[in-house]
Amino acid sequence: MSHTTHDGGVAVSAIPSPDEGLTAAQLAARYGLAVSGARPSLAEYVRQLWGRRHFILAFSQAKLTAQYSQAKLGQLWQVATPLLNAGVYYFIFGVILHASRGLSQDVYIPFLVTGVFVFTFTQSSVMSGVRAISGNLGLVRALHFPRASLPISFSLQQLQQLLFSMIVMFIVAIGFGSYPSPAWLLIVPVLLLQFLFNTGLALIVARMGAKTPDLAQLMPFVLRTWMYTSGVMFSISKMMEGRSEIAVRLLQANPAAVYMDLMRYALIDGYGAANLPPHVWAIALFWAVAVFAGGFVYFWQAEERYGRG
Repeated sequence: MSHTTHDGGVAVSAIPSPDEGLTAAQLAARYGLAVSGARPSLAEYVRQLWGRRHFILAFSQAKLTAQYSQAKLGQLWQVATPLLNAGVYYFIFGVILHASRGLSQDVYIPFLVTGVFVFTFTQSSVMSGVRAISGNLGLVRALHFPRASLPISFSLQQLQQLLFSMIVMFIVAIGFGSYPSPAWLLIVPVLLLQFLFNTGLALIVARMGAKTPDLAQLMPFVLRTWMYTSGVMFSISKMMEGRSEIAVRLLQANPAAVYMDLMRYALIDGYGAANLPPHVWAIALFWAVAVFAGGFVYFWQAEERYGRG
């Protein structure tokens, strides 16, 4: 565009930009731009996670291999650590405090070993989950991938470690008279339900730990309290005989106690259904689905904030 000035000259004015007057959102829509690291829809997020399934598995296996790479006994510590814990707990609770009340020695020792190994599965999943984001900020900031891959991978790592350790559980059970039977097949659904529950917990604490890294220092005290109220070292039904029925049922509905008792029921011949709360499988399913689904959505809601600030 041009026009004549007062001295007879010709002035040329700039052509208006087609983007003039558009908001930032309108400009982004016009040129197909998107916010870097923006949170995708829940369905798209699930699709992205499925696409990274090989990375999740490989990452968990690499972490498992590296965990004891500096120790001379290497991967044997995966079995030795919970087994040593079980030995300490047996001496304190079984010999000194007589926490084996109502259980014979042939039942109590595999009962205790199973409880320690199964609770360690949950405990380790939570502890690795709480550091999943805060402990891997370099990876989070350098690469674009669904951040839920990390806590899921760490939970998968703990599952692989438990599967390796279950060889010892089987040996202890057989050594004390509980031989393989069709009931052992129940171990598979128990492990699946507990893995879902642990993964949901790992997702919850991963988001919390990303914002408050000091949570990793507090979590061992929380987990220790949880362990002592979950019947790892004693039978809740035997120890609480004569107490309020509501209190007993509440303790037995504790998810850690539910998965331990189901594993004991499947593995130990002398640990019958009388030791389980009513509707125990429904309770186990509820905890697994509710915590996994709730934890997944809770973690996804903060997806675009991980690694920033």
